[in-house]
Amino acid sequence: MKSVPFISAVLAAASPLTWAQVGSPSSSNFVEEILVTADFRPTSLADLEGSATVIDSDTLRQRDARHLEQVLNLAPNVNFASGASRGRHFQIRGIGERSQFVEPGNPSVGLLVDGIDMTGIGGAATTLDIQQVEVLRGPQGTLFGANALAGMINMVSASPSETFTGQVEAGLGEHDSRAFEAVASGPMSERLGYRLAYSGYRSDGFQSNHFLDTDDNGDFDEQTLRAKLRWQPGDDWQLDLTGLHVDIDNGYDAFSLDNTRTTLSDEPGHDRQKTLAGSARLNWYAGETFRVEALLSRSDADLEYGYDEDWSFVGLCEESECLAPGYSSFDNYLRDRKNTTVDLRLVSNNATDETGWVLGAYYRNEAQSLRRVYSFLEEDFLRDYDTGNRALYGQLDVPLAARLKLTAGLRYEQREADYSDSDGATFAPEEAMWGGKLSLAYRLPGGGLAYGLVSRGYKAGGVNSNPVVPDSQREFDTETLWNYELGLKTSLVQNRLDLHAALFFQDRDDVQTNQSLVHPFEGESCPCQFIDYTTNATAGQSYGLETELNWDVNHFVRAFASLGVLETRFDGFLNFSHVNADPETGQPFDMDGHDLPQAPNHQLSLGTVFQLGERWYARVEMEAKDAYFFSSRHEEKANAYELFHARIGYQAANWDIALWGRNLANEDVMVRGFGSFGNDPRKGYAVEPYHQFGEPRFLGVTARHEL
Repeated sequence: MKSVPFISAVLAAASPLTWAQVGSPSSSNFVEEILVTADFRPTSLADLEGSATVIDSDTLRQRDARHLEQVLNLAPNVNFASGASRGRHFQIRGIGERSQFVEPGNPSVGLLVDGIDMTGIGGAATTLDIQQVEVLRGPQGTLFGANALAGMINMVSASPSETFTGQVEAGLGEHDSRAFEAVASGPMSERLGYRLAYSGYRSDGFQSNHFLDTDDNGDFDEQTLRAKLRWQPGDDWQLDLTGLHVDIDNGYDAFSLDNTRTTLSDEPGHDRQKTLAGSARLNWYAGETFRVEALLSRSDADLEYGYDEDWSFVGLCEESECLAPGYSSFDNYLRDRKNTTVDLRLVSNNATDETGWVLGAYYRNEAQSLRRVYSFLEEDFLRDYDTGNRALYGQLDVPLAARLKLTAGLRYEQREADYSDSDGATFAPEEAMWGGKLSLAYRLPGGGLAYGLVSRGYKAGGVNSNPVVPDSQREFDTETLWNYELGLKTSLVQNRLDLHAALFFQDRDDVQTNQSLVHPFEGESCPCQFIDYTTNATAGQSYGLETELNWDVNHFVRAFASLGVLETRFDGFLNFSHVNADPETGQPFDMDGHDLPQAPNHQLSLGTVFQLGERWYARVEMEAKDAYFFSSRHEEKANAYELFHARIGYQAANWDIALWGRNLANEDVMVRGFGSFGNDPRKGYAVEPYHQFGEPRFLGVTARHEL
């Protein structure tokens, strides 16, 4: 990713902005070509007909980012929700999930890591040896199907190198943080190359527990191991094999009755994940006409997520005056997710001025099992949910004139699901879905690109697990989305400045939205269970602007700026959630015109990389986000904020040593929030807001050596 002087970036903010890939301080004086690999063909970001952001390895390293959540704010109109040790639930243009408890869940944002479908397990999105992160905004109905209604995130790690290379990195930071990373890559023979990478990250985290007198109840313990092989048995064949192991054992004790970073829990929770995954990608150039691409991926993830539901300790009401009796409970979710995908496609080898085509077939099978161990259940709740998706898709690129191209894509997908649980409930829904896109692109005389795009995405229906949910609400329907987009991508100032801008309008039908019910544990008074379930709103709309700028100002300064503007609303939605129902009449609350959750009206990022002489460099950044609703079932909002980050480094020979800081002003950032219940017996369980806070000011030092 590339960067901007603050003064220049602020001036640029007054005009259309666009994203920039910020390279290393020693890179060339001209904006480098950025290839997006998620499309059917590797495509220059400047030629991609759609709104997208690419975040490269230099940006990940200079942010000292250990997880995807630490760089997502660089992409306009992209957000995340925590409610766990990491922000693992993603939203694009206000569309996406915010949490997962009992329900199986169907994600709106797809996540690929080296071709492996990691959708729904975003905690595994660590950044070890990642070459670039590609964020594609808008429905990817042709490309990815049911789990990309809002868009897709594609994480691509570095490939095996033709000569031996290696690097070792170590870092120390506040909160007793320690990081280590090592990479080795090179040839094993003339036709076979390898790449091995390992990272370990440990930190006490930034939560403390007053009752237990600890400061590591929100600790991080994350390890990632990746291995890649590239075999080229002939000039027309290439086989890439990837193996991935992610081992996460993080603490989770984020919510406090007093809305601070200091909790009172006697049973701090955890957020654990062990994922073993792999992919095999075959490319065969069958002749001058087309090539064959085959991708097989498999992931096996064991996840355990648990928390102290009362956020306090036994005896709280003996030490403090309470208006209602206290309670004690622990809620633990053990999931096993197995995901297998097969994608086979034929891709034409056409030149840019010829008709191109893609034909493909896709299969996906996911098996999810859940064991819920909960203090108020006499027996553990067990649930199995298996889904199978089969799809056929195709795309045609037709030159209409010397500068004009038409692209049409279509995907037809069938889905079967099989649900059963220990309460005796069974469901077996089946459905057929379709999506696609139609775009018209015009090559400007100066080399830029203007495009118009219409695309349709879809998100499969599903099942609510909790038997307290009324029978009429146990199943919910497929959601569909029409996206209309106009875009411009151009280079200015003798090709030293890249400018990308997109205007969009999105129309959603049968919007899937989370609701909640209050169900007392015993009798008719609280403390209560707060039961999430999914239902369909009538419709929703959103429109906005995404602009990104990347500028090589001169030999010593590189800059970036991005701006996202977003307006959203529900249409004709009656919210039956307990918190939004009229307390006197019991009638549902009319949400017509209400903003969608996780949809800030604006996001902004500005930054600059300075080359300070031959050895020294500096990077400064600012990111800002408007306030936004946490949920569609209450009125609590995340706070608006501005964050400042900086890095100063020294490069000599093969060494890079840097001092860095994130959130330098120590801003309290809310990354999850609730406003629909009370959990404090000292206040008689009065309904009040509760917040989880993100990373505070964080300072560290990192040393990196290239072998």
